[in-house]
Amino acid sequence: MKCDILIIGAGPAGLTAGIYAARAKRDVIILERGVVGGQQSLTDQIENYPGASSKGVSGRELSHTMEEQAKAFGVKFIYDTVSTVKLKGDIKVIQTAFSGSIVAKAVIIATGRDASGLGIPGEKEFQGKGVSYCATCDGAFFSGKEIAVVGGGNSALEEAIFLTKYASKVTIIHRRNEFRADKIVQDRVRSHDKISTLLEYLPVEVKGNNTMESLVLKHVSTREIKILNVSAVFFYVGNTPNTTIFSDEIKLNDKKYVLAGEDMKTNIAGVYVAGDVREKQVRQVVTAVSDGAIAAISADQYLDELV
Repeated sequence: MKCDILIIGAGPAGLTAGIYAARAKRDVIILERGVVGGQQSLTDQIENYPGASSKGVSGRELSHTMEEQAKAFGVKFIYDTVSTVKLKGDIKVIQTAFSGSIVAKAVIIATGRDASGLGIPGEKEFQGKGVSYCATCDGAFFSGKEIAVVGGGNSALEEAIFLTKYASKVTIIHRRNEFRADKIVQDRVRSHDKISTLLEYLPVEVKGNNTMESLVLKHVSTREIKILNVSAVFFYVGNTPNTTIFSDEIKLNDKKYVLAGEDMKTNIAGVYVAGDVREKQVRQVVTAVSDGAIAAISADQYLDELV
């Protein structure tokens, strides 16, 4: 299978890159291992995306609109996992798990990040049995139950608000003495009658029998131990960039994010990066789509130079 530009990842960065590259009359394939939209598709409401209504737009709806727009311009989608990559040279070869090899003249890496946990005892054992990293995916399973959310940023607080649709009570746990989320989100949390907060506590163990039953917490300074009886815990404590498959060829920083300039060029000619997987300060949907547009334009210019 051949194409001009292969985009790995169908989050907002990858979808935008596909739209721009296809409008430049390039033959484009987007390779996606999971759900189109990436983490965006798992977000209940996005309020700060330009053009959204005052009530926001659901991440799933926005992802679907972007996907349909890309398809309308001729972008092809392949749903598969990358096995190996050979990115050096004028011809790039990406081997997939089930769809064979894809040969491209240029590649845009838009693989995003995966949610990270804390790696505490019981976390792995109870994953899918009370431990979750996706409120949109699993929230409905805990209707009428008391649950916990761990984290202090926008994702944690916004998903805690979303989870009140199902849970009887949501407790937000954060290791610092104040949240990092936007003030408007903090105000909504503080005024919500189904949400309580526990600041300066760290989860140290998930306990239960067949399913999760409680979360063991430790105060960061006094070392006091507290047992929180909850049926589920949702972790929003960080993310890991999906770059392992590229580490032999692409230059990464010490946190494994792809190094690139504002033109999205990596250390290999014809290979670009876009979105949350790139080393940068701000990671939002709006910055991801900006990266995607720039990466596609840079790739298009590169292909012009090859002729």
